[in-house]
Amino acid sequence: MPDVSTLRRILDSTRTIAVVGLSDKPHRPSYFVGKYLLDHDYEVYPVNPTRSVILGRKSHASLADIGHPVDMVDCFRRSEDMPALAHEAVASGARTLWMQLGVISEEAARIAREGGLEVIMNRCTKIEHARIFGGLNWAGVNTGIISARRPRKVNL
Repeated sequence: MPDVSTLRRILDSTRTIAVVGLSDKPHRPSYFVGKYLLDHDYEVYPVNPTRSVILGRKSHASLADIGHPVDMVDCFRRSEDMPALAHEAVASGARTLWMQLGVISEEAARIAREGGLEVIMNRCTKIEHARIFGGLNWAGVNTGIISARRPRKVNL
């Protein structure tokens, strides 16, 4: 499990995120996360071959269709789909493979690490961002992070 400083470094250095499995349905977790990331100044590239536009952005059929490397590949896919997706992430030139809550694949993690990517597994980008950079604590959630540093601006 990565420590807070690793998560902070990854989220702070990331600017472009391909969200694989991003849904156009507002009640789906992937939609909520994609919208949150857009609202927090990340460049989001939807990857969903069944849709042409999601969150006002062109949706891509695959990582290769994006046409340039992204910093992070954020995955809302089943665990058994992850090894193939890890190969795609390595080939795309991404720096981080992030598997969302409930997505666990040691094989995909091995493939990504061998390809030079950092791997985060069974974590939510939205939850971790809000926990580390502010947002969850505003709602009274004990994030376990005590800091005298002022959090970055959070757009709500």
